[in-house]
Amino acid sequence: MNRLCVACALLALAWVTSAWAQAPVPVDDALRARLAHLETELRCLVCQNQTLADSNAPLAEDLRREVRELASAGKSDDQIRDYLVARYGEFVLYKPRVRPLTWALWFGPFVLLAVGALAWWRAGRRRADAAPDDDPDPGTHDAPANDTALERAREALQ
Repeated sequence: MNRLCVACALLALAWVTSAWAQAPVPVDDALRARLAHLETELRCLVCQNQTLADSNAPLAEDLRREVRELASAGKSDDQIRDYLVARYGEFVLYKPRVRPLTWALWFGPFVLLAVGALAWWRAGRRRADAAPDDDPDPGTHDAPANDTALERAREALQ
């Protein structure tokens, strides 16, 4: 009988602690504003192009709850970001930090734009250098190069 009472008490205790662990964390106005700011800086891992604040995905709700719990536990914004980056990678940040790992992400578009502009400029210069001079009267000059080419073609055919 004692074992049955102890098992029931442990089961009740487990039920109460699980319900307590899932109870919503009380949020004051300052914490609510801080959480709203953090949720705009973090990316939904499912939607990929939405912040946690914009996403309705179940995983986004779990991440919002996790951020709320960390903030209520006294963690700073940087500690929360570092924890999420350690757990999910740099991808969780909506605006990744500038690091050697993310240089291509931050500076790649500007490098590609500069390379494209340089290629466009060089192609324009080559076209300008290769273009024949404008001749005001094209019928007044002889074309000896055309005559020699015609003679070579006749010799090749014989």
